Amino acid sequence: MLIGFDLLDRQIVDRDGEPVGKVDDVELTYDEQGVPRITGLLLGQQALGERIGGGLGRWIAAVARRMSEPPGRPPLRIAFDLVASVDSAVHLAVARELLPDPPLELWLRDHLIGRIPGARHE
Repeated sequence: MLIGFDLLDRQIVDRDGEPVGKVDDVELTYDEQGVPRITGLLLGQQALGERIGGGLGRWIAAVARRMSEPPGRPPLRIAFDLVASVDSAVHLAVARELLPDPPLELWLRDHLIGRIPGARHE
């Protein structure tokens, strides 16, 4: 598997075909023999900014860290063992409801969208 070609920027869908997000970065760990293994998929603007690097990437990651609840929360991580298959998208073996919400989406919902009259459907 070529990480940059087969995983990065691919759409992630849950077992029901509902979109979850895009793969912004991957988490690698090394086994006892020094062989790298993919252990997680990272989602969100913080992971994307850290992957981009440079001034723009640092700015994107800093804004995402500041807007997350609580501030400084790490990017959303999906364990790689939850991946069922990879083709034009990354298909998960679990439903979207079992995954945590991305930090920036929570902040936007609570501080922006939720303040729009009628947004809470009360």
